[in-house]
Amino acid sequence: MGDPRKFRSKYSRPGHPWQRARLETEKVIKKEYGLKNKKELWKAVSKLKRFQEIAKKLVAAQGAQAELEKGQILQRVARLGLLPAQSKLDDILALTVKDLLNRRLQTFVLKKGMARTPSQARQYIIHEHVIINGKTVNAPSYIVPLAEEGQIMFLAKSSLANPEHPERTIKPKPKSTIAREAAKPYGRRRAPRQMRAPAQKAKGAK
Repeated sequence: MGDPRKFRSKYSRPGHPWQRARLETEKVIKKEYGLKNKKELWKAVSKLKRFQEIAKKLVAAQGAQAELEKGQILQRVARLGLLPAQSKLDDILALTVKDLLNRRLQTFVLKKGMARTPSQARQYIIHEHVIINGKTVNAPSYIVPLAEEGQIMFLAKSSLANPEHPERTIKPKPKSTIAREAAKPYGRRRAPRQMRAPAQKAKGAK
């Protein structure tokens, strides 16, 4: 008969598809963190909302079980590096989606100087060049725990493990190239219409 389970979505989409302010904010965040699509952003938002919903329920809860669950949620966010060890439930409610995106493996690879751009960091991870604690991790969205921050490195067999690899070094442009680019303020783009020279008419044309 197959698996009788009903697979549910692990994230929720925005309530309204056309909100200009939200769309512009999502566009900036997507570019800043090198996300593949907005689905990755919505997953992070949903994950953060789950933390905050649990915190809201526990703020007013009392009893031994409530204290146990409060300690568990605070230990979890501290283990993920989202908050310091001595934080409170109100601090969870103050977290933003950027706090969670900053804990992604893709972001760490970029911040450690292992890649030059977010897209390049994503490529290295997906192609299994990056390891954590000796294990290959090919998920750019992996949330790096606090204890694993210093264990992110390139696979020993990977050519990228060499710091002098061409894809890891940024070579300065020659002075001649910089001078040519400075002399062409518009680059390969055409100059604005009002600055173009008027086209000459062919002989005999009216």
